[in-house]
Amino acid sequence: MPVSNKFPISAGFFARAAALFLAAFLLPASAGAQTAPQLIAPAAAGPEHFMYVGNSFFYFNNGMPFHVSMLAGATGETDARPLRGTMVTIGGSGFDWHDMEFYFRPNAIGYYAFDAGNNIVFNKRNRFFDAVIMMDCSQCPIHPQLSSVFTEYAAKNAAASRRHDAEPMLFMSWAYQDKPEMTAQLAEAYTRAGNDNKMLVIPAGLAFARVVRERPDLNLYLSDKRHPTLMGTYLAAATVYAAVTGRSPEANSYTAGLDAETARYLRTAAWKTTREYFAAGGIKAN
Repeated sequence: MPVSNKFPISAGFFARAAALFLAAFLLPASAGAQTAPQLIAPAAAGPEHFMYVGNSFFYFNNGMPFHVSMLAGATGETDARPLRGTMVTIGGSGFDWHDMEFYFRPNAIGYYAFDAGNNIVFNKRNRFFDAVIMMDCSQCPIHPQLSSVFTEYAAKNAAASRRHDAEPMLFMSWAYQDKPEMTAQLAEAYTRAGNDNKMLVIPAGLAFARVVRERPDLNLYLSDKRHPTLMGTYLAAATVYAAVTGRSPEANSYTAGLDAETARYLRTAAWKTTREYFAAGGIKAN
């Protein structure tokens, strides 16, 4: 349940109560947000071509779309989908830095690609993207001066994506390493925006919190305490895979060069977090 803002008590008492609430959210093994997600699967069946719109959290470590695609190709399943991805990223950017309508102009982003022999291949598809995975800046959804921008542009970018027959999805980012209280705040903001705009939310931030709690020996953060190490990107990519396919990545053979035990643990953490987050919902997309 959301925290009420009508307590007839002192500011100091409220601050202590809020801290206890956030601690209670972060400590249990079950992942969740105060508000339950309404969509627990993509609205359209089987999206395969994704545009990732965001910032450096996406493009570190050779890009999150690369690792999602590699996971999709290493399932061993005969009906596995490729999950191709193209990044449109600006360092430090928020939702309002991106012109979603412009990204969908004809013969632009996604118009061509490179094959295994580095030859240019011109795509002939009627539409280049089935879905858009978007992320705001790391603080924007919960910043007192920018949270309204997050709300406004979540709606605008979702509408622009749908005008071009691409399903919009939200990527719930993670807390800073030294500000774990951001986890609950970001989870609430992204879940509410997802519900308001009928968007699937990918709970990567909750997966980060789980690993920090369960395996503090695994470092998901670079020295700036914000950007992901390869482990962090791999965990987030496994969470994307689990959320958009509804399939477990636990037995996947792609490790991104990490040791097998660590990679399997991260894939399992991604799967458990995604299932628990969606289990809090219950309105399955058609």
